[in-house]
Amino acid sequence: MAARKKSGGRKYGKAAGKRVESAMRRKKKGTLRSGRSGKKVTSRKQAIAIGLSEARKKGAKVPRKRTSKKSS
Repeated sequence: MAARKKSGGRKYGKAAGKRVESAMRRKKKGTLRSGRSGKKVTSRKQAIAIGLSEARKKGAKVPRKRTSKKSS
């Protein structure tokens, strides 16, 4: 059986991981706020999304946001 080829590189850069880690810590501390409304973030998923968004703004290696596909 032939060895499988590894898929190319990391999807997310190390800097992106650090940003998400920071966002998670702020969520746990209770200081993480959502964008426009400024409400306190309680969702883990939302905290990750905020961390990735911050990383994207700083130019870290983060895949592009998924766009919804139009159903015809």
